[in-house]
Amino acid sequence: MLVGVLSDTHGRLPEDAYAELADCDFIIHAGDICDPGILLQLGELAPVCAVLGNNDYPEYGESVRTVATPRIGGVGFLVTHTPADLRAILSGRTQVLKPGDPVPRVAIHGHTHVPELLRGPDASPADVVLCPGSVARPRGGSKRQLAKIEIENGAVKEIRFVELG
Repeated sequence: MLVGVLSDTHGRLPEDAYAELADCDFIIHAGDICDPGILLQLGELAPVCAVLGNNDYPEYGESVRTVATPRIGGVGFLVTHTPADLRAILSGRTQVLKPGDPVPRVAIHGHTHVPELLRGPDASPADVVLCPGSVARPRGGSKRQLAKIEIENGAVKEIRFVELG
């Protein structure tokens, strides 16, 4: 199973990003969508899980909230827009994860527009913390990009960044 991860489209889904996601079985958008049409476009390719960013409003309907905890291919995910919110949830400072809930294996955020992949103690208690960067407005010298996560037999097999254009 292949999961495409993008963030910070800010109202623009470039054609190369759309094309790159065409082989995905599931798509995660980590916020700052800024146009409901983008989720419709992504939904033409695969099922979509999205969260609200600081530039989004609840115009996307009940299914798009500030936090999502999908289970994809047997792997638990935690998705929110800001790294601060992600860390607060993972550390137990919020009520998002209840006592006894399984720890998400993959924690995803957007907001910074800078790609990041953390593993081990830097990602704890998750196995991985991922920011895909931005497909529309990169920062920090990064390129426009997204990420892809390959899942096999209920485990993350590979995570890779895909530069666009």
